[in-house]
Amino acid sequence: MALDAIFAADMRKQNPIELLDVTASTQENRQNQGEIVGYARQIVEGIISSHADIDDRIASFSHKWSIDRMPAVDRAILRVAVWEVLFNDEVPDPVAIAEAVELAKEYSTEESGLFVNGLLAAISGTKTAK
Repeated sequence: MALDAIFAADMRKQNPIELLDVTASTQENRQNQGEIVGYARQIVEGIISSHADIDDRIASFSHKWSIDRMPAVDRAILRVAVWEVLFNDEVPDPVAIAEAVELAKEYSTEESGLFVNGLLAAISGTKTAK
């Protein structure tokens, strides 16, 4: 849900919180909806508040690839995963990375999965080096 909101907001140049609210309203009867929306909102708000830092990290480790050149789905996956790695201690880094890699393979390309894995591993490595 958070990934969808971040992706759609990037493509449509709209507010991701508003897009998340629209999606949530269409799925009100879904099991555990409150928890799902709550966590998605936490991710989206976190990405909004740390957007510059997240994009700077992505840019500094994506050698020869500007963020603008990346496929939009890869940007969205990376933004969610970088937020989880840097700002959410409840999700272990290897779990956040593995989920992002699987999403990249499913929604983008096999090569994107490799790129996402390498970039997130490098970012995670800087976090533990501190």
